Amino acid sequence: QVQVVESGGGLVQPGGSLRLSCAASGGSFNIYTMNWYRQAPGKQRDWVASITSGGYRDYADSVKGRFTISRDNAKNTVSLQMNSLKPEDTAVYYCNCGGRYWGKGTLVTVSS
Repeated sequence: QVQVVESGGGLVQPGGSLRLSCAASGGSFNIYTMNWYRQAPGKQRDWVASITSGGYRDYADSVKGRFTISRDNAKNTVSLQMNSLKPEDTAVYYCNCGGRYWGKGTLVTVSS
């Protein structure tokens, strides 16, 4: 059993930056691929980024070059650095552990 908690969401202007964090506990964090998803109002939940236990990264085309996912296995944490934010990035962002465990989400609003 793994518990996942996101933090760092908030209101930011277009072109700004925000850093989300995800803390996991209760399991063997270092063996899991970690993922970020997001869900805009009225839209489906979409995959954003992944990082494997060994640090290999992949991103959705919509965020490639703007977002960076990283992890600290010693601290059981994952982060998502979001730069050059656009209004279409507005969504609830969810951290996912191993494709099975989900956080409750943190809201990111990009608006002027």
